[in-house]
Amino acid sequence: MSLPALLGWLDEPDADRGVRFFRPPAAWAFCSYRVLARATFAAAERLRDAGAGPGTLVAVATGSAPEFVAGFFGAVAAGATPVPVAAPALFERTGAYAQRLRWLLAASGATYLVTVPEFAAQLAAAAPEARQLVLTMSALDGEAAAPRAPARPSPVAMVHFTSGSSGRPRPVAVPAGGLRENIEAISRWLAMRPGDAVATWLPVHHDMGLTGCLLTPILNRADLWVMRPQDFVRDPVTWLSCFGGHGARLTAAPPFGLSHVVQRVRARHLAGLGWDMRHWRGLIVGAERIEARVLDEFARLLRPFGFSPRAFLPAYGLAEATLAVTGAALADVPRTVLAARRSLVVGGRVRVRRTPGEGRAVSVVSCGAPLVPGSSVRIVSDNGETLPHGFLGEIVVTGPALARDHHDAGGSRFRGAELFTGDSGFLDGDDLFVLGRLGDAIKRRAGLLLAEDLETAVRDVPALRRARAVVLLGVLNGDDTAILVAERRAGPWIAAATRVLRRAAGEIRVIVVAGPAGTVRRTTSGKPRRRPMWTAFAAGTLGGDTVADVAPRAGAGHD
Repeated sequence: MSLPALLGWLDEPDADRGVRFFRPPAAWAFCSYRVLARATFAAAERLRDAGAGPGTLVAVATGSAPEFVAGFFGAVAAGATPVPVAAPALFERTGAYAQRLRWLLAASGATYLVTVPEFAAQLAAAAPEARQLVLTMSALDGEAAAPRAPARPSPVAMVHFTSGSSGRPRPVAVPAGGLRENIEAISRWLAMRPGDAVATWLPVHHDMGLTGCLLTPILNRADLWVMRPQDFVRDPVTWLSCFGGHGARLTAAPPFGLSHVVQRVRARHLAGLGWDMRHWRGLIVGAERIEARVLDEFARLLRPFGFSPRAFLPAYGLAEATLAVTGAALADVPRTVLAARRSLVVGGRVRVRRTPGEGRAVSVVSCGAPLVPGSSVRIVSDNGETLPHGFLGEIVVTGPALARDHHDAGGSRFRGAELFTGDSGFLDGDDLFVLGRLGDAIKRRAGLLLAEDLETAVRDVPALRRARAVVLLGVLNGDDTAILVAERRAGPWIAAATRVLRRAAGEIRVIVVAGPAGTVRRTTSGKPRRRPMWTAFAAGTLGGDTVADVAPRAGAGHD
């Protein structure tokens, strides 16, 4: 499959297909590709008139709106480079957003800022030095004249940001060829064909929502249903209705999104809707470690409507690789193995069981094989040596869709043509199994202890099954320490959670922090910011109340 260049959809745009944008309480606003193309050309003219062009970086901060499409592709058509950034989040402190926006603009080098009237005043106050353009679809459609030939596209298709889960987001310059390679690989993987509608609630400024669920459908000229993340959080049934009632067939979501559906939606909420989900054939799951339990619960909820577990497509990707690195084969049931917990040592063989057995083990779902032709994944030890299949180590990626470096001057994980991801995993056959972030782990004599393992364990505490809760790991005052941060009021769950953590973590120091909504810090794409939260706790600025602090048993300190 060979897709047109990034602006190819502007040629003879369809009037019958396009993008539907959800606005509560229950309205879908349809923008045909013909309308979006006119708005794109008008936005490009505005940018040219303002002085933007080759060598210019244009930040686009509109949220999930039609103006994002016009602003992003308008920058490309003007010969500039778009820089998608998050718009102000609901209830976010103005000062916190202003600081973040100034950092994003400085790190990327963007001097132009495209937004919408809803955010214009806040963004102008936060970044007065940026040349701001305020877009509305009604004005762009009225300004549209005869399409003007796009300028020669920049060799850098866009600059997007890492999630910032382990620190500040890092800008990544995505080469035009790399973006095209990744979109073509995703399209082949999903066997996309005319009529395949896509639905998404993911933020459009971040790689999974941007490349996977916006750019790929648009270049395939597919119908697209777009919700804002906050609307999905309030009303996940509307997202499900895209597949049960509107005919969407493809999407992507992180595991915490599927967990949110399971926690909020009950069978009684869906009774009598008459949905048919037999044609929902692709649900990409990625962005964090995937638990088989989450997939099972989601499939069980929707099984009465014809949803098949074969729709799950576990995957692994990251911003530095444009998006996709590996993915499970279409129409295969996700492959799950149990890895013996005590054997998880970097550089050590992982003892894999394909059926449940005795002893401590973690359930790991395969993220499939490399998707982009010419790409590869290898596993390395602490000293960078390639490890055989079946051995745990750091995941290293190479391939034509990889960026060549971070866009700013900070430290880089690139070494030559390879990206050292900072993620731990192992290969079993052709499949990659991802376990978690090495930066969110501590080494013990019994093996590698991952924050993700402990978060799985505390979900056995009934009071925490539906609570926002994350585990932080590190060394505090010389002791290996696990800090559980939960958005819950103090109660009997504290003692239960402490026991679970001591049992799962091997008697290390355990601290429990209980706090109100907002205590658990997340990136704009929803990932927990464990390392910044650890730093904040150590500095006394995390918030919440320390409701338990259990010292390690004698001799159980840092290894």
